[in-house]
Amino acid sequence: MYRGFEPFFDENSRVLILGSFPSVKSRESGFYYGNKQNRFFKTLSRFFGDTVGENIEEKKAFLRRYRIALYDVIEECEITGSADDKITAYRPADIDAVLKNAPIEKILLNGTKAYSVFREFYPEKECVLMPSTSPANVRYDYDKWARELEFLIEQKIYLR
Repeated sequence: MYRGFEPFFDENSRVLILGSFPSVKSRESGFYYGNKQNRFFKTLSRFFGDTVGENIEEKKAFLRRYRIALYDVIEECEITGSADDKITAYRPADIDAVLKNAPIEKILLNGTKAYSVFREFYPEKECVLMPSTSPANVRYDYDKWARELEFLIEQKIYLR
């Protein structure tokens, strides 16, 4: 069994982005989206026009600056490699632990596996399915991410 990361959030987090489970490279790096080929931090950097940084503390500072929380929908599982379709025997993460302790206003699901597991355990919660930022996803869509992140500006959560 592999165990994922603890949730990353604080009292100012307004958007919760949920992935499925950390990839091998993320687990090796010790933080979310640690595969340099993953488009996640590149997408945020492009949208906000700001540099993320390379190390974990710089990534955390960037996320705090834009009031973004990160977690995965799967806390623990069996997995071979990094592909979502190789996940078995999973235990869901306690998403409510984040929702009870941060004023989250929007939940974005990074990919179909994250979305389907979230729907399985949290069918009543509003959320938005986003195109996976994984390098394996040929249908990645920056514009969809930009439209949903625009929420931070529309709600004056973050001002450009």
